Amino acid sequence: MKTKQIKVIIVDDHPVVLQGFEYMSQDIPDIQFAGKFADAASTLGYLRHNAVDVVLLDINLPDKNGIDACIEIKQINPDIRVIAISNINEYSIIQRMLNSGACGYLLKNASADEVISSIGKAMSGGVTLSKGIQDILNDHDSGDLPVVTRREKEVLALLANGLSSVEIGEKIFISPLTVESHRRNLLQKFKVTNVAALVHKATEMKYI
Repeated sequence: MKTKQIKVIIVDDHPVVLQGFEYMSQDIPDIQFAGKFADAASTLGYLRHNAVDVVLLDINLPDKNGIDACIEIKQINPDIRVIAISNINEYSIIQRMLNSGACGYLLKNASADEVISSIGKAMSGGVTLSKGIQDILNDHDSGDLPVVTRREKEVLALLANGLSSVEIGEKIFISPLTVESHRRNLLQKFKVTNVAALVHKATEMKYI
């Protein structure tokens, strides 16, 4: 049976970058390069009417910053995986991008193999970072560690495995509403706004 291709679009206002990503995906049978866009408006318009698995998103766009664009993309379809691509390696920007719903952050000098690997990892529900970006996050002072209850740790581990609130509830014998309550508490304790950022930060802090 033929494997379903991963549909990817690239959003960047530099033609050389667009052409580079398009070229590197030509010989990858599992990836379908579905389009290239130079601004947020055309990207969002396309996503409202077309199914896409992964968006490679530049942070600096002519009409909107990538952080706001990422939030709007996730509002259109929460299942779209957004991977930031940028030359910016500032901690605050990286963290804001991940908090906005991105599941990855790659520097623009990433190799073709790293980009392809990151797309696959994103599709598996993982958080994918360039080594330089991971080092920046690791070196940053994480401050006081959140206090997490035993039940919250259970929910956190199952969220990291990609389970829904209903599935988690069935597994540990609590209601989906209780799972949602634990999820909200975890987001608040780790000072993040979505599950992808929660899993990333909890992994970084060795809770998972």
